[in-house]
Amino acid sequence: MSHRLPKLSFLFPEVEDFLRNSLFPREEHYLNDNFEGFHKLLDTLSTPPLFTVVRVNTLKTTVHEARQQLQKILEEGGKEGEQCHYKVTEHHMVKDILLIHGSGPKDDLVPASKEIIVDSHCGAAILRGADIYAPGVMAAHPGIERGDLVSAFADLEGKCRKGLTKPYDGQKVFVGNGTAVLARKEIFCSQQNVSGVAVCMTSPLFSCPSLSGVLPHLLFLQNLPSVVVGHVLDPHPSEIILDMCASPGGKTTHLASLMGDKGAVVAFDKSEPKVAKLKANCEKLGIQCVKSFMYDGIKALDAEKHYNRGNISLPPSPPYPCGTFDRILLDAPCSALGQRPQFVVRMNLKELQSYPRLQKKLFTTAVGLLKDGGVLVYSTCTIPPQENEEQVAWALKSFPCLKLARQTPHLGGPGLPNCGLSEDECQLVQRFDPTSLYNAQTDQTDTYNLDTIGFFIAKFVKKCL
Repeated sequence: MSHRLPKLSFLFPEVEDFLRNSLFPREEHYLNDNFEGFHKLLDTLSTPPLFTVVRVNTLKTTVHEARQQLQKILEEGGKEGEQCHYKVTEHHMVKDILLIHGSGPKDDLVPASKEIIVDSHCGAAILRGADIYAPGVMAAHPGIERGDLVSAFADLEGKCRKGLTKPYDGQKVFVGNGTAVLARKEIFCSQQNVSGVAVCMTSPLFSCPSLSGVLPHLLFLQNLPSVVVGHVLDPHPSEIILDMCASPGGKTTHLASLMGDKGAVVAFDKSEPKVAKLKANCEKLGIQCVKSFMYDGIKALDAEKHYNRGNISLPPSPPYPCGTFDRILLDAPCSALGQRPQFVVRMNLKELQSYPRLQKKLFTTAVGLLKDGGVLVYSTCTIPPQENEEQVAWALKSFPCLKLARQTPHLGGPGLPNCGLSEDECQLVQRFDPTSLYNAQTDQTDTYNLDTIGFFIAKFVKKCL
């Protein structure tokens, strides 16, 4: 039985047209390779990467020790009836991460008779190794009791009514089988809000390890390009660093770890719950050098003042004077079209086209806050050139003080041509393209560098004029 996942779809057709025209110029639409390339991209974005990446908290342990502990846990703590087939390996270039190779899809998996419908976010999480938590359940077979074998389907249209008892006849996709931890009545009829595990996924469509609660003080689940960003910024222990859009704290805590928890990492986010999550992650990992604020990064510059480290200390809170920070990470709010897996893009064209304007505002503030000689890294988890290469071209034109710099490590491919950058500049940025795996040589062993989310990184140095 084939369980092929549907390719990424769009609630608004004009968004699909915009993306196609951005990645494959209109005059090239009739070339068969480009037509196939776009649909290959949509296929890839709906599937999960087969590599689970965990960053090791090197403040607390070594990568070698963490690998041994994790391998032992996976071998001893496999789900009932399941033999551990996961091997934990170290990356040959990024020295603070571990890789776990998964597999899938399972073509021989037969859905159980009792069905549970989950929302699309929950369905995507299942494909990357998660169990089903009660808040993600939209509907369930009326006869489900604890211990029952159930099949999980993700609601693709977002139209399933919460608590539905009849079979759901909307668009859905099978994501695997599991064992009910909660009966249906406990999920929907409890007097209290239930937030725990509702279904333990014993046979998901893709085999990826569930690492929830595994060595929480030592390991942090993170996509490979997101870890690369921290190394590209390359913060030093004596420096003052700014993470302008920090929640949930994966990159923030990585920067602090690279600095040995010395110096200072200032972290912003506009949402109080997100700042709370950031602080919780810092506490969990034992990090103390992060100073987090609920603040709009666009408003973080006090242009009336200049920072002189020899005379004044870092202000206790934002806004900050010009030239305050040695290095700045701008992991900008973006359309997130590089995330995997995703089933349906629900944003409209107006929303999609709003991101470049916001990114420019944040970037302008970042340049003012950066000291002369400082480093600014701009990154997104999306694929349209309007938010990536074209933003870099705009920045180089708008700020003559900025110059692109080489990145280490450089694991992604070059930037897209004909988007405002020269050929040499395209080689200095790095674009992680999920479809590059299709074009790799069959004997290539480092597929973990290719089978990633879509991502973009640019590194700038600010020069004195």
